[in-house]
Amino acid sequence: MYLVTGANGQLGTELSKVLPKDTIYTDECELDITNKDAVFTFVDKYKPSAIVNCAAYTNVDAAEDNPNLAKLINVNGPRNLAQTKLNLVHISTDYVFDGMGYQPYRPWDTPNPLSVYGKTKLDGERTTIRNGKNVVIIRTAWLYSPYGNNFVKTMRRLGAGREYVNVVYDQVGTPTYAADLATAIVQILPQINKDTRGIYHFTNAGVCSWYDFARKVMEFSGLGCRVNPIHTFQYPTRARRPAYSVLDKDKIMRTFNIEIRHWEDALKECIEYMK
Repeated sequence: MYLVTGANGQLGTELSKVLPKDTIYTDECELDITNKDAVFTFVDKYKPSAIVNCAAYTNVDAAEDNPNLAKLINVNGPRNLAQTKLNLVHISTDYVFDGMGYQPYRPWDTPNPLSVYGKTKLDGERTTIRNGKNVVIIRTAWLYSPYGNNFVKTMRRLGAGREYVNVVYDQVGTPTYAADLATAIVQILPQINKDTRGIYHFTNAGVCSWYDFARKVMEFSGLGCRVNPIHTFQYPTRARRPAYSVLDKDKIMRTFNIEIRHWEDALKECIEYMK
C-alpha cells in the first residue's frame, strides 16, 4: 500500500490512474504534512509501504512574499515524511539551479537557486536526504497535464480568444507530461533500496524554449493564434527563473530501466486527450 501526499495536484491526479487500487491519496485536508504528529499518527494507522510526496508550495512568484509558508510546506513537510523512515519518492525542481550553464544539469551538479521557491525546494531535498532512509528525489521541470493550472492549458485558453500571445524565447528547458512522470514513479517504487537512494532527474526528452513550447501547443490544438518571441526582461516577474534548466536523465534511465519519449510526442497525446 502506497501513500500519495498532495494528491489533488497534476501529478497526484495522474498517479491515481496508474498506482494500485489500495493506494491512499491525501491532500492538506486529509493530512497536514507540516504537522509531524499528524504524519506519524497517519502512518501508524494505515501502515503504507512507501510514500510519494507531491505536496509543495509551487507558486514561484508568491513565494517571494511568503517565504515562511514556502519553507513550511517545501522543507518541514518533506522532513516530517522522511523521518518516518519509509521508502520515499520526493518531487523537486529544476529551479534548484541558476541556469547559468549550457549543458544539461546532472543530479550531482552544484545547485544555486535564484528564488525563494528554488531555495526552499533545495533545502527540502537536503533535509529529506538527511532525515530519511531510502529516499529517491526526482527533480522535474515544466510540468503540465489536463488538470490544474499549467502552461499548456493557459496557452490553449489564450489561443482560443486572441490573435497573438507573447512568450519568452530565452528560457530553455524541457516540458514534462505529468502522466509520463507518474508512469516512471510506478516503475521506481518497487526498486527503491539503499543502493538506489539518491537524486534523479526526469523530464521528457529533447530541448525547447517556452516560445517553442507555446507554438507546438497552438499547432497541436489547431489554433491559429500567433506566438511572438520576447525577451525575459520584457515579461518581468517577481522571482527570477533559470535561463537554461535542461536536466540530464541518464541516471534515472539506467538505474530504473526507464524509457523517456520526446516532449512533442507527449504533448500531442495530452492535447488529444484534452480535445
